[in-house]
Amino acid sequence: MAVRRFGVSLEEEILGMLDSYVSTNQFPNRSQAVRHLIEQHTVDKKWMCNNEVAGAIVLVYDHHKNDITKIANEIQHHYHNLILSSQHIHLDHDLCLETIAVKGLANELTNLSDKLIALKGVKHGKLVMTRA
Repeated sequence: MAVRRFGVSLEEEILGMLDSYVSTNQFPNRSQAVRHLIEQHTVDKKWMCNNEVAGAIVLVYDHHKNDITKIANEIQHHYHNLILSSQHIHLDHDLCLETIAVKGLANELTNLSDKLIALKGVKHGKLVMTRA
């Protein structure tokens, strides 16, 4: 992929915000930060337009709570067409980390992740999406 250069004019305050963003996120330069922001904007727009996206649902949960493993598996089976793979890791005696790779329409992935994240016993849950 060819790289094209172009100039950008920004107010001092906006440039300061960009430099702060570069520093906070440890980008090597402003170009990388701008590239990341454009990519993120594109993903967000696809998400809102319900386009096909890929991503991961990350869950940390207490596997002792209310048959959570059984219920989570039932939910995942209902959405089997969206799930590419899953990985289950035992963090300690009580907590498990599950990473579920997914691909499909943004609304469908959001519905699936919302159902899983809402389960009683989930300590942390997040859906991360990118363009497919």
